[in-house]
Amino acid sequence: MHLIDTHAHLDDEQFDSNRDDVVARADSAGIRRIVAVGCTRESSEKCVALADRYSTIWAAVGIQPNYCGEVEPGDWDAIVELAKRPRVAAIGETGLDRYWDHAPFELQEQYFERHLRLSRETQLPFIVHMRDCGDDIVRMLTADAQNGPLLGVMHSFTGDEALVDACLELGMYISYAGMVTFKKSTDLRNTIKHVPLDRLLVETDSPYLSPHPHRGRRPNEPAMVVHTAECVAAELGIAATDLAAQTTANAERLFRFDRG
Repeated sequence: MHLIDTHAHLDDEQFDSNRDDVVARADSAGIRRIVAVGCTRESSEKCVALADRYSTIWAAVGIQPNYCGEVEPGDWDAIVELAKRPRVAAIGETGLDRYWDHAPFELQEQYFERHLRLSRETQLPFIVHMRDCGDDIVRMLTADAQNGPLLGVMHSFTGDEALVDACLELGMYISYAGMVTFKKSTDLRNTIKHVPLDRLLVETDSPYLSPHPHRGRRPNEPAMVVHTAECVAAELGIAATDLAAQTTANAERLFRFDRG
């Protein structure tokens, strides 16, 4: 069974002492590719370096909404330049967050718009972070869709059925992380059947959100995406191998790894 972990923060310092082992375990678990996702200029640079070092890793570059208030002069220009690198597969993570009060919401909106514009300019997909702001996300995606079809993914989806339907209507992919495996996540699992098979993705969001049966273990790592895939497959009533083949094909289509 082969899988793609479409969202992992492999630049995190928790992996500094054993990153080679983490990548090796992912390979042994059948994880064909990993998208290492940046949250700041520095982390984006690290993700690009990881993609250059490991053949199974591709990078995403961007400024996560909670870090928008910490942007230094030149940071955005650096993201734009990084997006031109051959091993960069996506823009982000970007999006909006009303849960944490780390950056003014209007500033988050401005940077979300920048990322969406950069996605169109580079023709790279964008990765959306969303927390307690589904209506705001849909509003901004709907406005951007006036410029043409959207090419993006709702990462670590935690919304309800109405939100998943709205995102799908806009052409977005939906990605599930370890939270979907938690015992109390019944409502979240109920959204899975709303997602067409050709729009499904799986991820770890490592080092966070370790899936059952490893919940609470830190750090989470790409090899554990197998548990999330098995949970999603069980909810759909299909074989895990079929789910893996479908989500792998979806990720290949969205991120176009065959570009380099």
